[in-house]
Amino acid sequence: MAPKSADANGVLFESDAATPDLALGSAPIMQADKQPRKLVWRNIIAFAYLHLAAIYGGYLFLFHAKWQTDIFAYILYVMSGLGITAGAHRLWAHKSYKAKWPLRLILVIFNTLAFQDSAIDWARDHRMHHKYSETDADPHNATRGFFFSHIGWLLVRKHPELKRKGQGLDLSDLYADPILRFQKKYYLILMPIACFVLPTVIPVYYWGESWVTSFFVAALFRYAFILNVTWLVNSAAHKWGDKPYDKHIQPSENISVSIFALGEGFHNYHHTFPWDYKTAELGNNRLNFTTNFINLFAKIGWAYDLKTVSDEIVRNRVKRTGDGSHHLWGWGDKDHAKEEIDAAIRINPKDD
Repeated sequence: MAPKSADANGVLFESDAATPDLALGSAPIMQADKQPRKLVWRNIIAFAYLHLAAIYGGYLFLFHAKWQTDIFAYILYVMSGLGITAGAHRLWAHKSYKAKWPLRLILVIFNTLAFQDSAIDWARDHRMHHKYSETDADPHNATRGFFFSHIGWLLVRKHPELKRKGQGLDLSDLYADPILRFQKKYYLILMPIACFVLPTVIPVYYWGESWVTSFFVAALFRYAFILNVTWLVNSAAHKWGDKPYDKHIQPSENISVSIFALGEGFHNYHHTFPWDYKTAELGNNRLNFTTNFINLFAKIGWAYDLKTVSDEIVRNRVKRTGDGSHHLWGWGDKDHAKEEIDAAIRINPKDD
């Protein structure tokens, strides 16, 4: 049975909104019970090894790896990042735009390289995160603290509320995509090849990198780095920053996270309007690599039906629920300094 709208603690799609400025009908409630968590030791050991290996890989990246290997690792970081941001997140979790099959194929390859579960599973968890944000049905409930929302949620068994409410989540659109079905079916074969084997083999055979350096830099260091960048959106961007769009929720505008996460740190805006393909207002594209990526493919027709939010709705929402930190709207804003108005150059002015 699908979850009742009254159970929702956040807006997932535009159809979930109950007010003219696209909010829920009531303020969200942030909560977490005191239920003890069951540790998953397999994950604890695996992530401990990964991060120790990544420290060594980072050392090799800085002091021993060939410059081609460092550039290759950076390119893989961007590719795998886009597989999450433009693919699993904006396209499949939020349906904020549509993509023709060549772009979907590119994104699913990038997503497999990222190794953060299949796109279907990633989108499922993320839809739960938005619909039941900061409750026990949120996979990485930030009210449990920074560590839990960053990595701790992957080291323990899932909360029973997450499993119970997740049964009613509609994933039919994801399973309708044959590219996503193929990835999920063969994920345990495709993922090791994309994430570990090819990133290790290519530097060795094409520019003579050592096997050890190639494995620890292009595979493990790069993988651990993009993992932590993704996790920072769940942790740091839910803890530090302004809330110009909705002061009643924890997600915040975090510029530092946006820089590393290819534009995913404008998080207060994103949780307020999650179906906007930009995940930010216009004007932030310099720090929003993913938006520029989508816009590029929109120009050649591979990305289409890009959804966004009108200035009027954003303005109304800022006035009603924002914390007052929003920048100037433009000419005529009540906070526009008189000195700036007097100093402005007006071409062909005409009094209203």
